Amino acid sequence: MAQYDVVVVGGGNAALCAAIEAAEAGARVIILESAPEHMRGGNSRHTRNFRCMHDGPLSVLTDSYGEEEYYDDLLRVTKGQTDPALARLAIRESEACLPWMEQHGVIFQGALSGTLSLDRTNAFFLGGGKALVNAYYACAEDLGIAIRYTAEVTHIDLSEGRFTAATLADGTRIEGRAVVLASGGFQADLDWLTRAWGPGAENFLIRGTPYNRGVVLRDVLDQGAQSVGDPTQCHCVAIDGRAPKFDGGIVTRLDCVPYALVVNRDGARFYDEGEDVWPKRYAIWGRLVAGQPDQIAYAITDQKAQGLFMPPVFTPVKADTLEGLAQVLGLPGTALADTVAAYNAACRAGTFTPGALDGLATEGLEPPKTNWARPLDTPPYYGYMLRPGVTFTYLGLKVSERARVQGALGPLPNVWAAGEILAGSILGQGYLAGFGMTIGTVFGRIAGQEAAAHAG
Repeated sequence: MAQYDVVVVGGGNAALCAAIEAAEAGARVIILESAPEHMRGGNSRHTRNFRCMHDGPLSVLTDSYGEEEYYDDLLRVTKGQTDPALARLAIRESEACLPWMEQHGVIFQGALSGTLSLDRTNAFFLGGGKALVNAYYACAEDLGIAIRYTAEVTHIDLSEGRFTAATLADGTRIEGRAVVLASGGFQADLDWLTRAWGPGAENFLIRGTPYNRGVVLRDVLDQGAQSVGDPTQCHCVAIDGRAPKFDGGIVTRLDCVPYALVVNRDGARFYDEGEDVWPKRYAIWGRLVAGQPDQIAYAITDQKAQGLFMPPVFTPVKADTLEGLAQVLGLPGTALADTVAAYNAACRAGTFTPGALDGLATEGLEPPKTNWARPLDTPPYYGYMLRPGVTFTYLGLKVSERARVQGALGPLPNVWAAGEILAGSILGQGYLAGFGMTIGTVFGRIAGQEAAAHAG
């Protein structure tokens, strides 16, 4: 049995930010990471950028990105389903987070090729999320933070709402004066995912860590912590259907949709591919595909689209004719040809401007394509299979603006939360590129500060 000032459950970005802040405040801290060391970091290993408010050029960020514009972007993707106070807190605090991240070893670079629409809003990590995670773990070790790997927490001991200890799968009890819960959502528990979504969820791919099974989330909810968020809502993107069941990461995402026609297994379109620039719309496509027969769809492009988007990790199917492409993909050839013909007939002359809303729209087509609508008529043709790829779920813990977990009778006296386990408070639906890292960093820092102050 071991006693600490602050016990941090989880090993990703939010957990690390909390642990570092608590240790720098003088607390004796332990991190309990359920993954083995080589897979530490949760979903943070797969991230690549941080969305940040700034009043002027800041580090690698250009121009400015003010609170109201940031908040408006969030409202559009969530359709207003957010806690305004928590959302604005995350946005405002993000500006101070970026220099804090640099001070703790995170190195940023300019926007990557194919993501230039983000150079004003998102700071990219040099080396990606794994480099960020490694930097924070090195910092944690320098601060003397205890780190335990393969330390799956199965129970949070709450006595009348007060944390006393975390119990591990092997029966070990880690006692502490305060706890920060930063162990993510439940997306890797396929049974729970199927109960929430119903039939079809077995076809989902989990692009994030296989260790976020919601064990801690379920445990504290069963003990009276208040929940927030819809269990059917999640960060769910369209990824390559050939990706692995778990842990495929960000490289499995397909960015071709704005310059493609997307059809279901019957060869029919079902949504506007050109609704908005990709960083503001990519996260809706996982749910759209999930609503199609067999939870599958296909993005079809021609030669004109090549080079306009981030190259995929898997080579697309390629054919000289639409009929040949349909045959290889297993699509009904006549239906696909009819869909493309109707789309081509609805395209109108105009200026094509990739990466910006160009208003080049179809006319008289349902659903329309409202931007980047060019005829699909230049062989060879390419096909990309799409499946729903779940990153993290939005059912989580209700917290205060100081990240304290709320119970039925009020705030739990020494329990804080950070990261994806509370994201449902701010993300009622949809997603904004880089915003998960914002939530994790802002509330991780707050939770660490508050837990250390309580323990001290």
